[in-house]
Amino acid sequence: MTGIAHAPPRVGVEVAPEGAPAGASGLSPEEYAAVGAALRRAPNTVELRCFAVMWSEHCAYKHSREVLRRLPTRGAGVLQGPGENAGVVEIGGGWALVWKMESHNHPSAVDPYNGAATGVGGIIRDVLAMGARPIALLDSLRCGPLDDARSRRLLAGIVGGIAGYGNSIGVPTVGGELAVDPGYRDNPLVNVACLGLVRTDRVVRGRADPPGAVLLYAGARTGRDGIGGAAFASAVLDERAEYEDRAAVQIGDPFAGKCLIEATLQALETGRVRGVQDMGAGGLACAAAEMAARADTGVVLDLYRVPLRERDMAPHEVLLSESQERMLLVTSPEDVEILAAVYRRWGLEAEVVGRVTDDGRFRAQFDDALVVDLPADLLTHAPARHVDPVPVPDPAPLAARGIAAEHALLRLLATAELAGKAPIYEQYDHMVQVRTVVRPGRDAAVLRLPEVAPAGLALTVDGNGRWCAVDPYGGALATVLEAAANLACAGAVPLAVTDCLNFASPEDPQVFWTFARAVEGIADACRALGVPVVGGNVSFYNEGPAGPILPTPVVAMVGLVPDVTTAPTVPQDDNLLVLLGAADSGLGGSLYAREFCSSLAPGFHRPNLHTAGRTLSCVREAVQRRAVALAHDVSDGGLAAALVECCLILDRGASVTLPGPVDTGALFGEEGTRVVCVVSPDDLTELQSLAATHDVPLSVLGHLEGDRFRIAGPDERVAVDLSLGRLRRAWMSLGCEAG
Repeated sequence: MTGIAHAPPRVGVEVAPEGAPAGASGLSPEEYAAVGAALRRAPNTVELRCFAVMWSEHCAYKHSREVLRRLPTRGAGVLQGPGENAGVVEIGGGWALVWKMESHNHPSAVDPYNGAATGVGGIIRDVLAMGARPIALLDSLRCGPLDDARSRRLLAGIVGGIAGYGNSIGVPTVGGELAVDPGYRDNPLVNVACLGLVRTDRVVRGRADPPGAVLLYAGARTGRDGIGGAAFASAVLDERAEYEDRAAVQIGDPFAGKCLIEATLQALETGRVRGVQDMGAGGLACAAAEMAARADTGVVLDLYRVPLRERDMAPHEVLLSESQERMLLVTSPEDVEILAAVYRRWGLEAEVVGRVTDDGRFRAQFDDALVVDLPADLLTHAPARHVDPVPVPDPAPLAARGIAAEHALLRLLATAELAGKAPIYEQYDHMVQVRTVVRPGRDAAVLRLPEVAPAGLALTVDGNGRWCAVDPYGGALATVLEAAANLACAGAVPLAVTDCLNFASPEDPQVFWTFARAVEGIADACRALGVPVVGGNVSFYNEGPAGPILPTPVVAMVGLVPDVTTAPTVPQDDNLLVLLGAADSGLGGSLYAREFCSSLAPGFHRPNLHTAGRTLSCVREAVQRRAVALAHDVSDGGLAAALVECCLILDRGASVTLPGPVDTGALFGEEGTRVVCVVSPDDLTELQSLAATHDVPLSVLGHLEGDRFRIAGPDERVAVDLSLGRLRRAWMSLGCEAG
């Protein structure tokens, strides 16, 4: 098939002006000078545009790559860590999982539906590029307060985009999270993780090798959407972005995406594909250059052969378009027609657009004119930028208003963080592919794996900008532990982490210090748990006219469930409520502090890694041995919220007596790694034995009964006494005031 014919080259080959200004190229004056020094000539305008994209923060990780080296990336079963399209971890029986998370924050601020939809499409293709079938999605969302009309519009568009693309492409969205803050009003966060499955002997990588192989373009045609998207994602949004930057947002076609999945998997089955790369950020230029750089080879592209859907596209537009649903394959010349026929049967384009060379150069031709001639490794290795970090001052002392416990609990239940997310996840098809055992709304989603039955996979995504605003190290460490706690509540052994690190401008020394400390927190927690970080994404410049976002590292964790039939089933007898673990009762960084205090408050109590590890091991073993009917971690809203959530899941009231003073910290403090368990009286002795073996504190708090929720102290003074119906009404009022 051939696309729309190109016009003869009339633009894009002239030499760029001497000392091109940063505003014209996206490069700093120093970077522009470095390009000229490396080339020993001035770049032409097409080359300059390639550098602007490839040396952008989004593609080059200029500020972050040295810091990211602190993360543990190796572990048992890791077949591929960071540096490829996605991480790969062996799970047994000849199978491996593929795991990756990416952000699409700036596009979603400008065009929420298409920004979120193409974020889903992009992460799916990253997993597909490793040879895996995508089987599940998670999303982590942040926006402004939901009483703000613009924030509600953005959230509706984002959720609609995730649902519209994921449902149509046939990959279930099985879980996620939502948080709000005024800092996200101008710059929402849309982080999406994808999980895939691949045979261990079928993993492929994005390498252009050997010389003499050809580059096969496969998928949809190329248009002008998304040009400069990577550079756009590496700049601060301003008040004009929603109107002026729409051309930088890609437009997805989920039906073409579904065809691309099936065609690519069929092409890989032939055994004739030597390498695969998604054409995402930076388009064809980035895909081809990165494949060459990884293999220490070169490539020559013939832009005239690229299938187009628009006329008169200039060379830089063809190279840098981020049109969706496109892949770049490496194969031998004699296998081209076999692979091309596979894609064409699915109604997709398939054209040879280049070849692999042995000279290490990235070249592009356009109608017999050589418009790009650069060292491939120069294009893919931007100079690192150094920032001297400066610590962020501690928050102001906490000044809390006098709030009755019942009123506080009702209001917290109505916040976006705690309120029932059914209005969101009911828009997602979470049952397609019929793997889902535990559906959205619980601590972790659980998927069955017929390939290695009776095992399954549990997956969760967690982030907490409030904690990290108070203590970036402790908050990030606690975020990893929360994700691990969610997996433990499903009986899963953690296997791998992928992350999205969302921060404001790294050129601000305080922001960069916060980022570096958060990475250290993630690294230390993952080492303590023995969980490798197999990939992820850094998203900087998340700020708007009103200021920066909260520092928001998001962690997605996947774990192995030995037997999915151990998923909890709740008996109807008189169940006990038991708390495993212990915590200080501070309010630093808590949801309560945000809602009722003058600041997020200093004094976030960092979890003890050794104590947390023992608690998680105890919970995991208890679930696997069916000693608990339900396990739920204590997080946003503290112990009181966790107990209410258990009651709402089971539709039963509770009578609880706390062992110590029933003060605000005891009810709503969020520190530590604690898990509420619902236990049959017959299983209490076994759980107590497990807790003693693991040296984990255990407290019997009360039992499930009736239709009221009561909390009292050891002196029997009642702090909370509310009907289950009133609690449920508050919990179902997503984003609305309650109480």
